[in-house]
Amino acid sequence: MDDLPSIADLERRAKRRIPHFSWEYLASGTGSEEAVRHNLAALAEVKFTPQLMKGQLDPATETELFGISYAAPIGIAPVGLTSLIWPGADRLLAEAAASRRIPYVLSTVGTEKPEVAGPAAGGMGWFQLYPPRDASLREDLIDRAQKSGFTTLVVTADVPAASRRERQRKARVRVPPVIGPALVLQSVMRPFWAMEILRHGMPRFRGLEAYIDEATMKNTAGFVGANLGGTLSFEYLATVREQWDGPLVVKGILDPDDAQRCVDTGADAVQVSNHGGRQLDGSVAAINALPAVIDRVADAVPVLFDSGVRDGLDVARAIALGASFVFCGRAFMFGLAGVGELGAKHAYDILHEGLVNVMAQTGCATLDQLADRLT
Repeated sequence: MDDLPSIADLERRAKRRIPHFSWEYLASGTGSEEAVRHNLAALAEVKFTPQLMKGQLDPATETELFGISYAAPIGIAPVGLTSLIWPGADRLLAEAAASRRIPYVLSTVGTEKPEVAGPAAGGMGWFQLYPPRDASLREDLIDRAQKSGFTTLVVTADVPAASRRERQRKARVRVPPVIGPALVLQSVMRPFWAMEILRHGMPRFRGLEAYIDEATMKNTAGFVGANLGGTLSFEYLATVREQWDGPLVVKGILDPDDAQRCVDTGADAVQVSNHGGRQLDGSVAAINALPAVIDRVADAVPVLFDSGVRDGLDVARAIALGASFVFCGRAFMFGLAGVGELGAKHAYDILHEGLVNVMAQTGCATLDQLADRLT
């Protein structure tokens, strides 16, 4: 795919291949989207000073986390309603993770069952929990994730309430979709996407349909609104810790005090994230929040990172600042939407090749040396 050598190229291709409402769901933030832009701009401010004349370098990216060896410190972040962006996305993401030996995080509101996505990920699967309000629902979701082979549980903390996401409202992104002339016309104008929808069917929250008597999309969407989110507390986290027998990550942490309390409550890692700029437009850029969290808890647990990552250079920047692992959501979805079946694998290859190139350009044989090249 020499004509698509960057995530930016995949982004441009994706915008041309999927309907406008799908694009707005994928690409939008909230408010005036200052947080989205700030994530990108703040990452761009992290600079390196190359150290040269090191002779032949073969940069090593293999990374061990929670006892599992991954090919690189690059993971696929959870994305909800993935099949609205590209039909069959969660299966393709899981298969890409298995192929490239990187973690893939299935969202509670993804569009595939844990029982399907877990085995497809081949031991690389993590499960993201949007905290259910009902204890029995929480217990069953966690039990299903464990039985489906997911190794790590990711509790998302940064959605205490739904954000406004004005671009999505103007694009008439609804769950379930309201099928009117505008949406039909947008779909017809994107034949590759429309053909995949015909093959896979309309997007569904398949992982939650087991809890609904009549599992229409309308009923499932209502179930999501009534049963997920809004209740997460440190007491709740302690209860999840008791139930989940494996590594536990709390995602969406920006404040060092929150990070410390997560560790004190039993978290095995925290993930610095502002939800890709989709929740609070006035949020601090995630990369700017990373150093303080590193200073507070990195001696005790790994600190993971996401938000604003668009290339291997951004991965290197976060690693240099102390992150143990870097996750991307939009980058992998741009790959699927832009290329189709092979797109997630191609997105990883771009990110990994970029990371290796940065290491070579700065004279780093190992990932831990990147910190010494920061300007």
